[in-house]
Amino acid sequence: MEEKLHGMNLELPYLEMGSGFLVGLSVGYFLKKSFKVILILMGLVVVALFVLESKGVISINEGNLDSTVTAGASAFKTFAGFLQERLGRFTFAGGGSAIAGFLTGLKWG
Repeated sequence: MEEKLHGMNLELPYLEMGSGFLVGLSVGYFLKKSFKVILILMGLVVVALFVLESKGVISINEGNLDSTVTAGASAFKTFAGFLQERLGRFTFAGGGSAIAGFLTGLKWG
């Protein structure tokens, strides 16, 4: 199974590896950027809670705050694991490149 493109022979597994890498790259990049946005929003909320507590408007239970943050981090890790497992379901050539693209996207993001 070869295709001719401008006089070059292209085998389909190489095309599949490229698409898997691009899918993994986009998912990894999106995941890291979304994680940064979530962290910024959580930071703003925590700072607002601390300001409100210092003004005497509310009282913060630090144990509940800690458990909520821990649960959120755990949910995000589970979601990242799901994405990595899903990218690994590509065919052998595409799966390896999808995971490589995912890790590259995490690094670049």
